[in-house]
Order: sequence, then C-alpha cells, then structure tokens
Amino acid sequence: MGAPPEPRRGRPVLWGLISVAVVAALVALFYRQLKRMESQINSLSEQTEQINSRLARVEQRSQTAAQQANQAAQSARAAAAQRDQAEEARAQAVTQAQHAAQQASAAKQQAEEYRRQREEELTHLQQALGQIAETRRTAMGLVMTLGSESVRFDFDKSDIKPQYRETLSRIAGVLSTVKGYSIYVYGYTDDVGSQEYNLGLSERRADAVRNYLVSSGIDPKILTTKGFGKSNPRVPGDTPQARAKNRRVEIGIVDSTLRVEGIVPPAR
Repeated sequence: MGAPPEPRRGRPVLWGLISVAVVAALVALFYRQLKRMESQINSLSEQTEQINSRLARVEQRSQTAAQQANQAAQSARAAAAQRDQAEEARAQAVTQAQHAAQQASAAKQQAEEYRRQREEELTHLQQALGQIAETRRTAMGLVMTLGSESVRFDFDKSDIKPQYRETLSRIAGVLSTVKGYSIYVYGYTDDVGSQEYNLGLSERRADAVRNYLVSSGIDPKILTTKGFGKSNPRVPGDTPQARAKNRRVEIGIVDSTLRVEGIVPPAR
C-alpha cells in the first residue's frame, strides 16, 4: 500500500483570510448602517426641532389669539356696560327733562296767578287812592300826584300845612295795607330860582311827605325819596296857577318783585 497523503497547509490560511474579509465586510456594512441611522436620527432631530418650533409658534399664536379674544371679550363687556350706563343716563335725562318741564309749567302757572293777583291788588289800590288824590297807572305800578288840589306847597316852602295832614293820613292808611311794594316819594318845584336851589327845595318837600308817612306807620325801609327840582313840570307856563300845580310831590308805588335799577321819575 502506498503512504497516506499529507494534509494541505494552505487551506487554513485561506479560511482565515476569508473570515477576516467577511468580518471586515460585516463591519463596513454595520458602519454604513450606523451612519445611515445617525443620518436618520439627525434628520429626525431636525424634523423634531422644526415640529417643536412650529408647535411653539402655533402655541404662541394660540396664546395671542386667546389674549385677543379675552381683550375682545373685556372690550365687549365694557362696551355693554357703557351702553347700559348711557341708556340709564339717557333715561335719567329724559326723566329730569320731564320733571323740569313740569316744574316750569307749574312755575309759569304760579307766575301768571301771581300777576293776576297783583293786577287785582293794583286795581283796588288805584281805586282806593284815587278817592284821595289823582292816581294813574304806569308800566311799573301807580303814581299819585299830590298837587295843588290835594297837598299844596307855598312858594319856597316845604312844610306840610295842617289842613293837608288828613290827606296824608288817609294815604298812609291805604298804603299800610299793601305788602310787597316799594314806595318812591318825588319832589318838584316851579320854575322860579336856580336849578341847584330848586333841587334842594324839592328834596325837602319829598322828605317832608316821607317823614309824615313814617310817623303814620309806614315802614321807612320801603320808602325812598328824590328831588327833581324844576324839571318835568306838570303843566307848562309861568302863571301863578301853573307854578302852583308844579309845586308838588308824587308818590310812586312799585311792585318790589320787579327789578328796578336806580330811582327814576314816574312815567308820565
């Protein structure tokens, strides 16, 4: 028999090289897969960041929208409250206007009634005083003329003669019954003498009548005097008769509720 064949020495080396190659290939494959996985992970990370960024923007927009909605709701509530207040104010204004109109109407009626009553009083007063001396109506009240027919003043005199005191007492009796009137006593002279002298004389005549009325019970607070001298003569001319008529005192009776600025002579 022949000798057995010797084993081949090169086969293990070959298998070793093959194994190394296989391992290297596997390692390379694993490395590539690892790289792909890393790339995918990075891509996923970028996508996640983008998604998170979008979510953040969406959340911010949502918060902004919620704030705007809240502000809009607050504005709507404020507008509703203002509307309610405006309606309430308008209702109150209407009520106040109606109340003011009612008060104005009532005041007008009262004023008309007051004027009617005062007109009646003046009419009765004119009738009573007209029985004593000449009395006429004016726009502001009544004017009595105490001339030569009722209270005569002598030339250059201001004293009241005894025979005329009864006339003034009767006048004081009538005036003491009226309320709410102011009484103005005006003195006049004839045309003889200077204006300055006659002013003083006319004032003394007015004061004489005023003092007698006060002594007869008329409240001095409602009495005012003024002298006009020889101005506003009652009748023209320089005859003794004309001069006697112009030496006079006139009594103005004015409703004290009227606004009278200053002291003016009675309307002719």
